[in-house]
Amino acid sequence: MRPRTILSAALTWLALAGQAQALTVGVAAPLSGPSAQLGTQVKDGAALSAKSAGVEIWTVDDSCTAAGGEKAARDLIGAKVDIVIGFLCTDAIEAALPLFKDARIPVLTVGVRADSLTDRRAKTGWPVFRLGPRGDDERTAAASILTRQWRERLFAIVDDGTIYGREMAESFRAAAEQAALKPVFVDTFRPGMDNQVGLVGRLKKAGATHVFVGGDRDDLAIMGRDAKKLEAGMTFAGGETLRAPEGEVSLTTGTLMVAEPEWADSADKTALDAFSAAQIIPEGYALPAYAAVEIARQANEAAKASGRPLAEELALQAFRTAIGPVKFDEKGDLAKSPYRLFRFDGTRFAPVEDE
Repeated sequence: MRPRTILSAALTWLALAGQAQALTVGVAAPLSGPSAQLGTQVKDGAALSAKSAGVEIWTVDDSCTAAGGEKAARDLIGAKVDIVIGFLCTDAIEAALPLFKDARIPVLTVGVRADSLTDRRAKTGWPVFRLGPRGDDERTAAASILTRQWRERLFAIVDDGTIYGREMAESFRAAAEQAALKPVFVDTFRPGMDNQVGLVGRLKKAGATHVFVGGDRDDLAIMGRDAKKLEAGMTFAGGETLRAPEGEVSLTTGTLMVAEPEWADSADKTALDAFSAAQIIPEGYALPAYAAVEIARQANEAAKASGRPLAEELALQAFRTAIGPVKFDEKGDLAKSPYRLFRFDGTRFAPVEDE
């Protein structure tokens, strides 16, 4: 065989070997039905990240249903993907995970919050990791952050009687008790009222200067307005519900919120420039999906270097992503909560540093 022919054959073999080792990422998202807009955010973010990283992707519709999740899993297993990202719905991912477990394909969800998904991991053996908060992260973070911020404050805790409101309030009360802090006032209020003057009056009489509200945005805005009318000088705080669209009453300047960051406000400039160039709005799940592909690529590189399975590297490594550093704990949840404290400046919620 001539040297040139040998060289050509060698280059062809190396090219094929490189193709065989190329990372293939499966993307499962609801691309039909009422959640299709959110699924499109996942699809677009993953595709953009894969393009810049030279990663091959296979995208399937999980329909946000158990049947759709099972079909998506079979299709992606058939495509011989190395890892799967996406999944926004509990029914879909729970139907898919037993199949991915048997196929030894790890899954990185960007949107499922159900605590049981990772709490049962030791029992189920599901190879699942979560790039996003657990269902209990919001109330845990609110309790932790605000008890630290309000150690020297006269604070009150009120809730609207809903499951969400009661759980938020009870978590805060329990955390305060554990920190040897006692609220000056605790009560349940009637939501959806035109005014909360009576409640604010009782809060003022109790001497409360800071009030945690387990409830929605409109009720908290009305409390802030009425406190201002009564010259009560109170600071109100709540959870992610404060990001709801503005109603008839605006939030009071200084209102506090414990929530995830708006990723477009803090994401890596390179990633944001890529979204801009592709004319894709980096909203919702777009940036987390972009980051999930970055994590898949880095875990794959680590697996090639160590000889360990990709799932093991997901559990071991700390990853650099467009939305910041990411590491998973022993259950596959984020090792560090994404929740932060924000203060309303009259126009938007700005991040608050520890005080």
